[in-house]
Amino acid sequence: MKRRTGQDRSVTRNWKPATQAIRGGTMRSEFGETSEALFLSSGYAYDCAGDAAARFAGEQEGMTYSRLQNPTVQMLEERIALLEGAEACRTMASGMAAMTAALLCQLEAGDHLVGGRAAFGSCRWLTDTLLPKFGIETTVVDARDAQQFQDAIRPNTKVFFFETPANPTMDVVDLEAVCGIAKAHGITSVVDNAFATPALQRPLKFGADVVAYSATKMMDGQGRVLAGAVTGTESFINDTLLPFTRNTGPTLSPFNAWVVLKGLETLDLRIRRQSENALKVGRFLEGRVPRINFPALPSHPQHNLFMRQMGDAGPIFSFEVEGRTQAHGLLDALQLIDISNNIGDSRSLMTHPSSTTHSGVAEDKRIEMGVTEGMLRLNVGLEDPEDLIADLDRALGQVGL
Repeated sequence: MKRRTGQDRSVTRNWKPATQAIRGGTMRSEFGETSEALFLSSGYAYDCAGDAAARFAGEQEGMTYSRLQNPTVQMLEERIALLEGAEACRTMASGMAAMTAALLCQLEAGDHLVGGRAAFGSCRWLTDTLLPKFGIETTVVDARDAQQFQDAIRPNTKVFFFETPANPTMDVVDLEAVCGIAKAHGITSVVDNAFATPALQRPLKFGADVVAYSATKMMDGQGRVLAGAVTGTESFINDTLLPFTRNTGPTLSPFNAWVVLKGLETLDLRIRRQSENALKVGRFLEGRVPRINFPALPSHPQHNLFMRQMGDAGPIFSFEVEGRTQAHGLLDALQLIDISNNIGDSRSLMTHPSSTTHSGVAEDKRIEMGVTEGMLRLNVGLEDPEDLIADLDRALGQVGL
């Protein structure tokens, strides 16, 4: 395998993000392909038995098995690490595989985790249901208030885990404050950055230790494949995370890795245009619905923090109408925007979290999180925003708004 200069970190780390998104991590075979090659292989052959033994012993560089290494997957991992500004990255089969691995690889019975109250439904299931089964206690706090993280610390606290912006309430966490508290107490901060991606927010710059992703979302960006990623220091990725993933097998397929590599090439272009579209749609909705949760709008109480950490809107926000009946009626009246629980897609999508993404969360916990029966989450895509506004305007009128 002939490697381009692009594999040299001393070179690639100095490239601008737009260049890294196109060329970072690229390896070329002897055929000199310009697009990344897709290596569909579960295993690898060795020239001799000694080479096989040396590779498994870590004494010889090379591939052993695609649960551990694959050239296409390796290119994606290198590219995401470069975009994140991280030392290393491991990819996984889905976003939830990444979140689960990022937590379980470093927690054990008797440990304590502090988690943000507002989170994707499956992430709350991890903290509220799965971790306690293994003797790991969780304290849920309002992540908008950094002091609550401080107050929740116990002698056995090992991890802070939170999303910013949070799904679907759009709560914003002060990364510098919360990650600073974690570092002061020897606690690992794990940040779910799926809504922003490294194109809009780099939590490591604010002191985060580990950044996890559903690459299914903006990184792929066209609703094609599932993928997840975890980034951090080489020590964390190779010494803490890798033993867990090696032996439990939440492996990303080479084909899905290749698709996400293609998605990353247009990530910055897509997310900037979708951010512009979302802001136009959000401004329309702000004067039409009872409440809108969009930190990019100056009326949002965390607007200044949001813009300081992200600098751009992102394509996703939520708003509220009067209860489930009106919310479902609005969804059913849409003609252009699809009813779908995915986000980050180039198509505009809307869902009712209480009956979809957060339906598995107990009602009292949904209320605690701020997920109301009238909340709708909107992913603004690449369509003309005037068409989206017209679709929403007509649908809102049909439900009396």
